[in-house]
Amino acid sequence: MDHHKLTYSSNRRGFLKIAAFSSLGLALPAFARGPERARTGNLRVYVGTYTSGESEGIYLYSLNLASGELKRIGTTKGVKDPSYLALAPSRRYLYAVNEVEEFAGKKSGAISAFALDQGTGELTLLNQQPSLGGSPCYVVVDRTGRFVLVANYSGGNVAVLPIRNDGSLGEATDEKQDQGSSINAERQEGPHAHCVLLDPANRFAYACDLGTDKIMIYRFDKRQGKLIPNEAPWIKVKPGAGPRHLVFHPTGKYAYAVNELHATVTAFAHDQVAGHLTELETIPTLPADFTAANTSADIHISPDGRFLYCSNRGHDSIAAFKINSRNGRLTFIAHESTGGKSPRNFAIDPTGAFLLVANQKSENIVTFRRDMRSGRLSATDHVAEVPLPVCLKFTTAFA
Repeated sequence: MDHHKLTYSSNRRGFLKIAAFSSLGLALPAFARGPERARTGNLRVYVGTYTSGESEGIYLYSLNLASGELKRIGTTKGVKDPSYLALAPSRRYLYAVNEVEEFAGKKSGAISAFALDQGTGELTLLNQQPSLGGSPCYVVVDRTGRFVLVANYSGGNVAVLPIRNDGSLGEATDEKQDQGSSINAERQEGPHAHCVLLDPANRFAYACDLGTDKIMIYRFDKRQGKLIPNEAPWIKVKPGAGPRHLVFHPTGKYAYAVNELHATVTAFAHDQVAGHLTELETIPTLPADFTAANTSADIHISPDGRFLYCSNRGHDSIAAFKINSRNGRLTFIAHESTGGKSPRNFAIDPTGAFLLVANQKSENIVTFRRDMRSGRLSATDHVAEVPLPVCLKFTTAFA
């Protein structure tokens, strides 16, 4: 499929209201520097979904930076299971996984490339390419904007695809297949790549494999789009933990993995020259007295690098931690109910003022205000009803 315009519906009034502050192709809305002062303006939020229910595809919302209110302003229809999204550094293109098992008659998922209209946020499909594995669940664009990396959950592998000059995707330049299993017979019978991302320097790629309890480490050849196994090609977490997502501290000195099956977070020291990870500690994301079923899902760090947050599905909470800047260790702060069921994904807006939670099973996105001094969350009472929301991506200024 090449340069095909999908059905797109929009709230014209919503677009005009945003344009009054700043169009997507201009600057990020202005906001006060001090945490005690009110932000103004709007940001846009793309929402990836599963289309097995009532969802029509990728939704576009406007976030009011003064109140935290979300308003739907557009929908890109006709895209199948766009469950994870990534924006190019230029913010001119958006990439979505199609989390399916079969694409173009072959056992593979797909990645869809979209051009992003800077004035309206409208998405136009450029093309699709196979992801080289089933159920792609994570996609990221490298910092040069020349390559997309994708993790295939059921395929148990990761792949690299080149980005052409017009934003469309070329055929994969590399693919790495994981091997092995771990102790959870139901969930870890084989490899399940759940996340792939690059370090802040764009030198190393890290892939969390939930099925093998390993975080794979590759040197990233950003000229050829190749993954070269590192001298220390992986680090293992505790047996049965199931590493799901990874995030780097803004300084690059530390990395943190949320472990889905054990409901824990593991802190690592990150060797920025050699790419090695060294475990510092592993701590729970749940209260000690919580014994019901739970799987942890997402993990993010505040823009200032002072706080870390994890989501719990079952306990249906966000766990907040303070990061010790001297040694990378975590101190628990509090749990906050997500106001819904199964918080698969969440995101902190670039100003740091709000944290948005995508509750998959209750089909809503809940806005929380974030205290930038304490890291604590508080409800804003703003809730957007969205069918099967599973990924949130904010837009920021164009380069």
